[in-house]
Amino acid sequence: MEPLVNFFEAIKNTTTLELLAVSFGLISVLFARVNHILLFPSGLISTAIFSYMWVQHSVGLYAEGVLNLYYFIMTLYGWYNWSQRKKENHELPISQCTKNEHKIALTLSLVASLIFYLLLLQTPSTVAFWDAVVAATACTGMWLLSKRKLENWIWLNISNALSIPLFIYKSYALSALFTLVLFIIAISGYSYWKKQIIQQELSKQAH
Repeated sequence: MEPLVNFFEAIKNTTTLELLAVSFGLISVLFARVNHILLFPSGLISTAIFSYMWVQHSVGLYAEGVLNLYYFIMTLYGWYNWSQRKKENHELPISQCTKNEHKIALTLSLVASLIFYLLLLQTPSTVAFWDAVVAATACTGMWLLSKRKLENWIWLNISNALSIPLFIYKSYALSALFTLVLFIIAISGYSYWKKQIIQQELSKQAH
């Protein structure tokens, strides 16, 4: 019963910054689900706020802070990539990872986890390992999202699944709820993007 009471108490103590970050993050992921370019401007606002929040000494989620800075940079890159393709009338299609891209994604996650963990050992972080893995798997997911790869949803959901208990432990209940929503939307997003790939293949065959 006490954890539930603490959870609702944390919801009541939600700051304006967290509320704004969560709101724009939700808007961004809803646009991502339907493959819409507006996911990028809304994502920039959310990631900028979260990056600032997590590196505060009282929070100590340093890898999450660096992760959101990485999100910010990758969001800019993804926005440019998608826009450029649109200008050239050659929109970047949704596709699945090749065997080589699967290997790169796995290697990126493992190496990034190790790097984040070693760096976090030099900070006051009390959740160095989990913070590192959350950040690393999300980095991989964002890289794949910028390339419009279907598997981005899988990697992002690994990160989401680990983030939920981490945020609850740190008393950021609204962020935990937001991440649960992201987890559900990511499942839906995977299904939607998969259908888009099938439609693309049928369209190619028709031509």
